[in-house]
Amino acid sequence: MSKYFYPLVENPFSNDDIKKGIKVLKSKQLTLSYETRSFEENFKSRINSKYSLMVNSGSSANLLALQCLINPYRKKRLKRGDEILIPTLCWSTSLWPIIQSNLKPIFIDINSETLNIDESQIKEKISKRTKAIMLVHVLGNSCDMDQIMQIKKKYNLILIEDTCESLGSKYKNKYLGTFGEFSSFSFYSSHQISSGEGGMICCKDKTDYNIIKSLRSHGWSRGTSFENKIYKKNLHLDKRFIFFNSGFNLRPTEVSASIGNNQFKRIDSLIKIRTINRKKIINKISKNKFLRKKIDFYKENKFVSPSWFGLSVKILETKKNIKKKILKKLEKNGIETRPIISGNFAKQPAAIKYGFSKKEKYPNTDKVYNQSFFIGLPSRKINNNYLTKIVSAFEKSFK
Repeated sequence: MSKYFYPLVENPFSNDDIKKGIKVLKSKQLTLSYETRSFEENFKSRINSKYSLMVNSGSSANLLALQCLINPYRKKRLKRGDEILIPTLCWSTSLWPIIQSNLKPIFIDINSETLNIDESQIKEKISKRTKAIMLVHVLGNSCDMDQIMQIKKKYNLILIEDTCESLGSKYKNKYLGTFGEFSSFSFYSSHQISSGEGGMICCKDKTDYNIIKSLRSHGWSRGTSFENKIYKKNLHLDKRFIFFNSGFNLRPTEVSASIGNNQFKRIDSLIKIRTINRKKIINKISKNKFLRKKIDFYKENKFVSPSWFGLSVKILETKKNIKKKILKKLEKNGIETRPIISGNFAKQPAAIKYGFSKKEKYPNTDKVYNQSFFIGLPSRKINNNYLTKIVSAFEKSFK
């Protein structure tokens, strides 16, 4: 039993989701097959993506995007030491695929109001070796995509969108994850839809699609557009087992695909419920004379129609260690909390250990980490009694 009445993640699965999973189990076809391909087709059709490929996690989707960019089967591939711009407020597996692909991450501070990359700081970080931008769409919000696309075009940059937290969000009525050459999505338990574990990678180019398809499955030629061409040059080999590329095993299971696909069909409803719950909590707290002097909330950026991931909270008091004290009380009073993503990743021990953290300062990211946190957003409708309990817990924690 959870010690929290308001956890970060509630059980996201409906009875029908579980029935779909059981149906797959009973079929005994658990490895990649019809359910996965059906989800991929539904996904790309819905968000208007050229190609979509399901993988075992959003982290793997990021890995495939970066590995594709350095792959020898790609005509314009990146070279060792080429630079990728990335916001300091990111997840570990937004960053590490850059490093694992022998590329160089260049950190950029965030806009402390939108929590996304600060567009105004991008140009000063661009060098002759800058080849791409890894955007992280934070908690359902987005940066100014008009500015990003102008910079992309001017400097001929590749755009990768980490959309793991923002499935369903739109910028000027265009889905996030459809602006760049690559985008990643996650279906982990706390996300807008869940398949338990699972993710999706989208891209616009047919060659890129076939490269990531081979990388997903051991470097096989099977099922890719390379298959016949490679076989004609290797007639001495068994066509079914030709490995023409480097590779991983990042495939999903049919059980995950069936559950994810079932949830994806009702994504509009799930987004709507989260949006309503968010408004209810904010309105209830804002009407509280005590709390409205203590906390504020981050709002969506201009032109963004958000699909909210969680509820990010800004502490207005600036006393030293105030956040630590408040979070300890909130947890004691039954509300589970966490940092916004991972905070300033340049300060994480891994970044320091591997030498990718410089002495450069990122004041906006630090400010957000020191004064902010987030709580979950239920995908079920919450009632007034529950709202009252939430407000009471906040009151006790800020006194």
